[in-house]
Amino acid sequence: MRIYIMTDLEGVAGVCDSENWCRPEGRYYEFGKELLTREVNAAIEGFMSAGATGFLVADGHGAGAINPALLHSAAELARYWPAGKAYPFSLDDGRFKYAVWIGQHPKAGTIRGHLCHTGGMNVRDLCINGVSVGEFGAVALCAGELGVRTIFASGCQAFTEEAKALVPGIETVAVKRGTQDDPGHTLSATAYRKHNMAAIHLQPEEARRRIREGARQALLRAGKETFGLVHLPPPYDLVGILRAQENEPPRMYRAHHDKSVIALLNTSPATTSLYAGDPLAIAANGKQQ
Repeated sequence: MRIYIMTDLEGVAGVCDSENWCRPEGRYYEFGKELLTREVNAAIEGFMSAGATGFLVADGHGAGAINPALLHSAAELARYWPAGKAYPFSLDDGRFKYAVWIGQHPKAGTIRGHLCHTGGMNVRDLCINGVSVGEFGAVALCAGELGVRTIFASGCQAFTEEAKALVPGIETVAVKRGTQDDPGHTLSATAYRKHNMAAIHLQPEEARRRIREGARQALLRAGKETFGLVHLPPPYDLVGILRAQENEPPRMYRAHHDKSVIALLNTSPATTSLYAGDPLAIAANGKQQ
């Protein structure tokens, strides 16, 4: 039994901020990669104890965040995807029954989320068919289209609540909790990067223990219960709102596909520089007001 593991860095216990931990020039970047890789290994150990035999780990962090030398020997590593065809990040090779997430952060604007964003710090909101989704939600919808069940996810407390709202029944593990109570909707991209740093973290070994046990429980439950397939009916409309940055005002972008979420997410969106009305209302309604 093979399991697909999507990873990110911001949702890892001990990863404290974007500037120092999540960027190649950051003073703790290499240590952050080690922390993520060890959380992934803990999940693999938990899944193997419940019967899994093989894993594909997708390194989903922008600058890369898996240390291959530390990665569990049962795992293969996927990194980089063809331009314009990134989605679904190697999930479509037909070998996977289950998909899981390690180190995932909440979507942009999440209250009490830690290091929240959606793709980049410049995105304020992203909606598909009127449903606000983050990076987790976008790939979970791809998994649903492919018939792959989303069964486990770890990250901050606010992210686990986001995951459970989109995927009823999913097993989750919270490894830290953010304490910021302002969504930061009016901030520029530069200011927003530093907005969601406040958090209380588990000690990393304890976080790994909980992930190991949560992964085991997820796979055992998945063999007995039916949960984890996420679907939205076609056709598909995507609406995104971009924050102001440097000399650019807030902007909206759109994409459409008649049949496929995966094709939708790989479509080059059309961007509009000016819009009227509240941008979150626009995104929710899928049209300008």
